[in-house]
Amino acid sequence: MFRSGFIAIIGRPNVGKSTFFNATIGDKISIVTAKPQTTRNRITGIKNFPDAQMIFLDTPGMHRAKTPLNRAMVQAARETMGDADLLLVIVDGTARPHEEELFLVETLAGARSPVFLAINKIDRLEKPRLLPMIDQLSRLHDFAGIFPVSALKKEGLERLVMCLKDALPEGPRLFPEDIATDATERFIAEEFIRERITVLTSQEIPYVTAVNVESFREDEAKNLIHISAVISVEKESQKAILIGRKGAMLKKIGTEAREAMERLFGAKVFLELFVRVSRDWTLSDKKLREFGLIK
Repeated sequence: MFRSGFIAIIGRPNVGKSTFFNATIGDKISIVTAKPQTTRNRITGIKNFPDAQMIFLDTPGMHRAKTPLNRAMVQAARETMGDADLLLVIVDGTARPHEEELFLVETLAGARSPVFLAINKIDRLEKPRLLPMIDQLSRLHDFAGIFPVSALKKEGLERLVMCLKDALPEGPRLFPEDIATDATERFIAEEFIRERITVLTSQEIPYVTAVNVESFREDEAKNLIHISAVISVEKESQKAILIGRKGAMLKKIGTEAREAMERLFGAKVFLELFVRVSRDWTLSDKKLREFGLIK
């Protein structure tokens, strides 16, 4: 019997959803940083077995949204929950228990799909705290399974993935066997650029930045990809920070993003970056649509 289906990865910001996603798929597809609310779009990752195909959906962190951008991110996560055959909720084992409890109660109210719970970051958790935490969280929902894991160190992941695979419904292979994601190379390039911005800048810069690849051309004869991308911010002062002294920051962002793309794409990349001011774009539904963040 062949099994296939969609598994939505749900959690608060910065609990390790994207780290789990990349570790499970085996390719770096979803961006990972120490800053919360890094993932903005639903990202699909595909894990193939001889008898199953698992389609993981990495989602933006669930939080109380106040701006149009944040509301769009939370809406994307909630829509993903409705589309999934299974829900994998990831909580931070090092967080205050009441924070995760409140999140679980609010998020899982009315959930129709089987829910698995992963308690992440157990490598940083004092062992005597683990069993009481499992007992406490198990009272909040009828979970199909509870799994202590460390996504960063890949501890406990194989057992969790096998249990998820066995819980999938019977069905056909939904994607070709040789692909790891349905995300386009253009989208992945945008995400890699945004990741380096998030890692290399501070304060509000990562949260007011949008990246749009305007040109993506492949030269197969030379094994070379030409990419031209525009980085949008809200203010001239933010533009100045992104460019940096004598262009140093923009050059560093471009170099590190290009190197990440070359590792994934298996080709040389020529990357051009431009910075543009688009005032208050995070508050504009029109701009959010232009940047593909809302429908």
